[in-house]
Amino acid sequence: MYKLIALFVFFGSFVFSNQATHNINKSVTNVDTLQYPEEKHFKNLRQLTFGGDNAEAYLSFDGKYLIFQKTNPKEGIMCDQIWMGKLPETPDEPFNPKLVSTGTGRTTCSYFYPDGKHILYASTHLSSKECPPVPDKAKRYIWPVYESFDIFKADTNGHIIKQLTKTKGYDAEATISPKGDKILFTSVRNGDLDLYTMDLDGKHVKQITNTLGYDGGGWFSPDGKKIVWRASRPKTKEEIADYKDLLSQGLIAPTSMEVWVANSDGTDAHQITSLGKANWAPNFLPDGQHIIFCSDHEYPKGFPFNMYITDINGKGLEKISRDKGFDAFPMFSRDGKKFVFSSNRNNGGGHDTNVFIADWVE
Repeated sequence: MYKLIALFVFFGSFVFSNQATHNINKSVTNVDTLQYPEEKHFKNLRQLTFGGDNAEAYLSFDGKYLIFQKTNPKEGIMCDQIWMGKLPETPDEPFNPKLVSTGTGRTTCSYFYPDGKHILYASTHLSSKECPPVPDKAKRYIWPVYESFDIFKADTNGHIIKQLTKTKGYDAEATISPKGDKILFTSVRNGDLDLYTMDLDGKHVKQITNTLGYDGGGWFSPDGKKIVWRASRPKTKEEIADYKDLLSQGLIAPTSMEVWVANSDGTDAHQITSLGKANWAPNFLPDGQHIIFCSDHEYPKGFPFNMYITDINGKGLEKISRDKGFDAFPMFSRDGKKFVFSSNRNNGGGHDTNVFIADWVE
């Protein structure tokens, strides 16, 4: 969930946005298209943000509010901060989000609590008020896994209520079960990047994956009984050595990932895509029987990134979006009528990633 950008918006905290999007747009034509003819599942598509990197936009449980992370140096926002706003009810009503993180450090992976009065997000602000350093991507695309990320609970006015994680190392990429009982998140506390669950107050932490490789960006199914996430699985001695070396530096290379599904306690974990390249930002459709995710598997150069749907067994792959740069971070409203995602489309040939919402057409 992280800015996995514009690959990966530093997704869940990762935006591919800052580096990859820049490279993508140099080769893009027709970048001002709001909607492509082949995007038959979208109706009444609307752009909600304009300028900067806006990503990982997720709906409140009642579907009335949106929370997302934003970087925009032109506005003095030098690295991701969390913003939320009420969704417009009419075509003429503006979307006016407000800052709900501290405005210091770097944040990622925000989400609403079921009560609609609280939010959670990961932040580095306790370590430093400044934005943490960004690794050099000149030779290789890598993500920083900042050890100063911890997960916080706040109210919708931005007041922090509780620090939910306090262990040394990276804790981020949190979402909440539709049942309203568990938080799913990624942590490096055991020396590897694995998935964990905890209660909404941060208690009863349980590790639910334990295979070498990055496990992140996890979501619960609509009934809370299953989870879906992105994972890397280094196999050869060279791949394993490279993964461990990067992780020791607080880095990962997110260019080889597949989508996995398991029961919500981590049992029956199995891979459902074998497409190669980067397959990530997965989420469930409202029926709980299909998965939507982002992938660059069709493109030899590693971009564009588009969204695809498959069933829960990895069958019946369908291409959903068609932008020539980046489409990712999909989320449906609970009733399945609305669909939110982030995209490079309609950015005037620049580097911006913005948030879009559409009516979903089956």
